[in-house]
Amino acid sequence: METTPTLKWKHAEIKVLMYFHALIPYKPVNPKTRLASVMTQEEREEFAEVMLGDVISAVRKTGCTATLLCTSKYTCREALVAIRKEGLNEAINWALPQFHCPALIIMSDLPMTTPGSLQRVLSTKADMAIVPGLGGGTNVIFVKHPETFHVEYYGFSYRRHLQIAEELGLTVEIIDSMRMSTDVDEPSDLVELMIHGHGNAREWLYEHGFALSMENGRVSVTRNGEKIA
Repeated sequence: METTPTLKWKHAEIKVLMYFHALIPYKPVNPKTRLASVMTQEEREEFAEVMLGDVISAVRKTGCTATLLCTSKYTCREALVAIRKEGLNEAINWALPQFHCPALIIMSDLPMTTPGSLQRVLSTKADMAIVPGLGGGTNVIFVKHPETFHVEYYGFSYRRHLQIAEELGLTVEIIDSMRMSTDVDEPSDLVELMIHGHGNAREWLYEHGFALSMENGRVSVTRNGEKIA
């Protein structure tokens, strides 16, 4: 992994200079298989890339630079790229000891993330901040001393990461954020993105025939007039 670049960022409220770098896991080939019922593989790859672009944009607007941990060859103008063919946990735990500044770990399928929502995480006074996913997973971790930390994703990872922090004696702030807690994995997740999103991923859906519909008082998603979620 290349030497981690850093940028200066001054939060308007706390008036403190902080250096930090983001780590974004990303699967360029055949991602988002649970969307296969509503998108072709080519579409899923394109959609995943657009979501990644929204995440990188939000990250960079906070003054944070980024490295992508990719499972296969990928080129990105806005971030460094490290190719790691092992599992998610092994790849992240390979990277963390090499950081010499606070680290933000953020998933690539959080296209509703905004600079403002990220600043809530980055401005924490605790040793670590965490954003849980809606199903008990972990969507975002910010840790000020990443060389001492390790991750254990999959399943009920939110509780495991809290336990790891406790074992290390770290103070933790839990961030309640609808935007960062909503990852896009299932067709039903597209509803929230199309309602609340503002970035390119939302526009991509509309451009490819997805639309919102009201049925029996509930909002659903259709594609080319056919209900999908």
